[in-house]
Amino acid sequence: MNAPLRYSRDELMRSHPYARPHEAAGYRLHGGFLADGAYVSPRTLVRWPAVRAWGEALKARGWPLIDASDDLLKRDGYPSFEQHKLLLAKGLGQTLWNSLTVTGIIEGRGQGLCSMVAPDMQKLIVEPLAETATGHLNAGLLYAHGADEGGDPAKPGEGGHDAMWFAARDLVFGKGAYPAPEPPGSIAREVAGREMAELPEGFEQLIKFLMNVLMIEIRAESFFALCMRIFRDRDLFKDRREAAELAAVLVERIRADEQSHVGYLQVLISELRSFTWRAAGGETASGAAILDPVWARMVEWHGSTERDLAAARSRAAIESQVIAARGEGAGRALLSRFDALDERVMA
Repeated sequence: MNAPLRYSRDELMRSHPYARPHEAAGYRLHGGFLADGAYVSPRTLVRWPAVRAWGEALKARGWPLIDASDDLLKRDGYPSFEQHKLLLAKGLGQTLWNSLTVTGIIEGRGQGLCSMVAPDMQKLIVEPLAETATGHLNAGLLYAHGADEGGDPAKPGEGGHDAMWFAARDLVFGKGAYPAPEPPGSIAREVAGREMAELPEGFEQLIKFLMNVLMIEIRAESFFALCMRIFRDRDLFKDRREAAELAAVLVERIRADEQSHVGYLQVLISELRSFTWRAAGGETASGAAILDPVWARMVEWHGSTERDLAAARSRAAIESQVIAARGEGAGRALLSRFDALDERVMA
């Protein structure tokens, strides 16, 4: 039996009946475990089947889902696994500590989605939206996403992905191993001026925001894989082996949670491409014609430009840390070995 296409907010917010709660490293976390011990992401009992149903309905209308795989990333992450391993083997863990901490901080900012209200898309879209993901943005999709990232405001003390990253960090390093880093102000593509002049500015801002979020979620996949590989390497964290294994499991759980985010955003952007839009001046325009050029620029920026910029910032910070820890001569020698391990794909 196919899943329905219309849902209430309460339905989309529903979680599985957990047999026990999710706790780790002193943090009370979202999600929980079924009777068989399997971890299940929060608020996905109905939300995940709904996302899949909307995607199938879109394809039945003749519209494919956009690519939302990590094939969109034309640059590898930086530092590489081998570079991280070299630093950690030399007792220089601040680079990884900072990455885990900043990731947790940025995840926490995602809680802002809980209070976001999308404009009434039906005002500009010709096709009915009641049975689409687009029509459910304010019916739980945005709130559930924000609650996953930064914790549900209705459940104080229960952490989301922010706390899960901090827990993983504390497991492998211990609390307070390094000073708290300064997170970047934004990790999104920001462009001055209009790129979708056919639409009111508020609608353009929302669409571009959601495109940015989707690409950030796609970028996160490589960091998940990197962290799990680092935490499970038996040459590393030898005095915290059990804790490091648990840290890897926490990242696996975050990764599982994020799949629903990629899923609904993929369907959403694909739907917006398929719709007929009431453009400025009273004419109608194809959603694909409006969105596709902006999506292409978004993919290029997140998949190539941003990764190059981030690598340059990371390399400068690592140089400063290594020289401060080892001195000029030994530090330069270590940096030379570090740079020789750069595996980035420069496509």
